[in-house]
Amino acid sequence: MEEEIKEEFTKGGFTLDDEEEILQKCLTFCIQYKLSASDIVANWDLYSINRGLDSTVRSSHMGPFLEQLQNEQVDKVKEKASGLHLYSNDVAMILNGNYGETEAILDTPPDKHTLSLQKSSDSAQRTNSIKLTSAKPLEPVTPFGSRKNKFIVQLTLNEHLDMQTVKAEDDNANSEDEIIRRVQPSKECSLIFDRSQPEPGCRFMYDRIEDKFNFLENCIKKRATSYVSSGRYDEPVDPSVASQESIFAVGMICCEEEGRLKEKATLLQSSVEHSGGQRVRLDLQKLSQYSIFPGQVVAVEGRNPSGHCVIASNIINYAPLSAATDEEHPSKKQALGHDLQLRKPSLDTPEVSLIVAAGPFTTSDNLLFQPLNDLLAYAQRKQPQLLVLLGPFIDSDHPELKKGTINQTFDELFRIAILGKLQDYVDYMGSTVHVILMPSIRDANHDYVFPQPAFEIHPADFSNQIKSISNPGMFSANRVKVACCTVDILKHLSAEEICRNPQGGSKQRLTNLAKHVLTQQSFYPLYPPAEDVPFDFSLASKALHFSSIPDILILPSNLAHFVKVVAVEDADGEEQLKCICVNPGRLARGEGGGFFVEINYRGNPDSSNASIIRI
Repeated sequence: MEEEIKEEFTKGGFTLDDEEEILQKCLTFCIQYKLSASDIVANWDLYSINRGLDSTVRSSHMGPFLEQLQNEQVDKVKEKASGLHLYSNDVAMILNGNYGETEAILDTPPDKHTLSLQKSSDSAQRTNSIKLTSAKPLEPVTPFGSRKNKFIVQLTLNEHLDMQTVKAEDDNANSEDEIIRRVQPSKECSLIFDRSQPEPGCRFMYDRIEDKFNFLENCIKKRATSYVSSGRYDEPVDPSVASQESIFAVGMICCEEEGRLKEKATLLQSSVEHSGGQRVRLDLQKLSQYSIFPGQVVAVEGRNPSGHCVIASNIINYAPLSAATDEEHPSKKQALGHDLQLRKPSLDTPEVSLIVAAGPFTTSDNLLFQPLNDLLAYAQRKQPQLLVLLGPFIDSDHPELKKGTINQTFDELFRIAILGKLQDYVDYMGSTVHVILMPSIRDANHDYVFPQPAFEIHPADFSNQIKSISNPGMFSANRVKVACCTVDILKHLSAEEICRNPQGGSKQRLTNLAKHVLTQQSFYPLYPPAEDVPFDFSLASKALHFSSIPDILILPSNLAHFVKVVAVEDADGEEQLKCICVNPGRLARGEGGGFFVEINYRGNPDSSNASIIRI
């Protein structure tokens, strides 16, 4: 057959640039369709053979026979696999040359991440460049996507105020069209970045014993100075010196043994300035109530008759704090970029509306980020001034990431699945809406250190309305000071704290844990830190401590979600400064949905309302 083809080409006067390849094609085609060499050469066209000789065969006298043969093959395929309707239809379309496409109807506009997942998961469509002709795109059915109850309010702070807000919103929704409401300009939100430590690109894993010593010593000295400066207490003395009179000492709670703190093994370590860093046993039997944990800096009133044990009559676990003011430490405040340093609105009272959610932002059975999609849809309807998202975003504990089967880098997944969606959100909502991101030590695409620098988000790629802050971090929104930390300090304190007759009983245990963060003036007052926390003492001294009570304290935790108003004593020990403490929970919990919080702050915590919402 091969010699016959060569002879026919020679008679027809054709030249073969790539003889071996073309002869092989001709030979295969002749055997497949039972054609002779003269049939091929009679309708020879070099352009056609480069396209697989399909048009040449169809233009020959053998064309009708070949079409009938192909139709028979299609019928056989349908009979063998009658259940594969979509596949059979696609085969018929390909063989018959019918490439008509029908535009798919989407419930929501597709984002960049969804498109990339569709491309990577459907190799057949990518190869043949064919769209399915169904009315809706094929979407995987997940437990999260098939849930029935959505956006259910679980807890409410100041419920009577919240009901009034909802009623006013419903009335507004009935009187105005949604699109018209969206394009109406809302109040601008002024943002000031109060805490920027550590900075991106900082050096870490260079911890020294000197850094650890200075960190602990400064914690004790700052607390002792605050007690003396309040005018209510005398200068602290050395608690390890025997004295029959009542003494006032300041030190850190320590455990004599390894493991969890125990009442009989509790020690008090004073500062080097007052006692040379000596430790003395602390007797708590005469106290009617207390709540202590390792690393807590407290003031102790009592006696030490033997010089070996301080019999405590009172433990003062609060510190004289000052209210948050915009004028405090102006040199430490940095603007969130030129475009974000907006003119402060003329408000009689500080007001801001925000939605707060903590990761993970996708369920454990996929990387579709469906909880994040639903959260952004809810935010589009509620139109908060600020959207605060706390990591992890690309969770290193996710099963798919542990398997190593994804075909993207962690940075690419973060840019497409997170930043891409947020960019679409701010483009849709307008210039008055802002998004704040805070990383987590569980983020696979970021530095594994605590304190943790902010994400590096370049304005050239994404809007200036999307900003990142360090972990932990503080910022002011319309003069409302908000403090956040993504390390689960509540869970760590819960595992180490010992208490007797705590205030409010077991019902207030979670809020008492949050109160420790406020009274200790530290985002992570526990020492030694938990084993899974990459604590860097060289960065901690500038990043963990704060000197004023924030208006809103956000501490995401695996413990039960809550939203409460917590009161702490001020410098005089009489009046109380109040703060809204929130554990928003996790947006995704296993294969199901979790929780987020919606806060409307108006003037002070008592006149504000907040709701924990199950997604």
